[in-house]
Amino acid sequence: MVGSFNDAISAYRNAAAGKTNTVTETVTGTGQSVNPGESFADMVKGAAYDARDTMAMSEEMTQKAVTGDAELHEVVTAVSAAEVTLRTVVSVRDKAVEAYQSILNMPV
Repeated sequence: MVGSFNDAISAYRNAAAGKTNTVTETVTGTGQSVNPGESFADMVKGAAYDARDTMAMSEEMTQKAVTGDAELHEVVTAVSAAEVTLRTVVSVRDKAVEAYQSILNMPV
């Protein structure tokens, strides 16, 4: 707990000094590095690549299952991850279309 308290104090000091835009921060729990200056388009592009990779891994594991080169639990895990990824992508797409339609309906 002391480490995270010190990290919080350090983050507040950096924010007060205006250093947050140049510091690479780590997302809690995931271990992924995040650049605070990253554009929204770059973030969406990265998420799309991750989704594509997850779907490709699921397809590869399914093909290995057909040939008998993969364990059943590996295939189930890969297919479940692909299902969650697909649901997430569809939800994001639906929200983006909804937002676009909402913008189109705004009075000018």
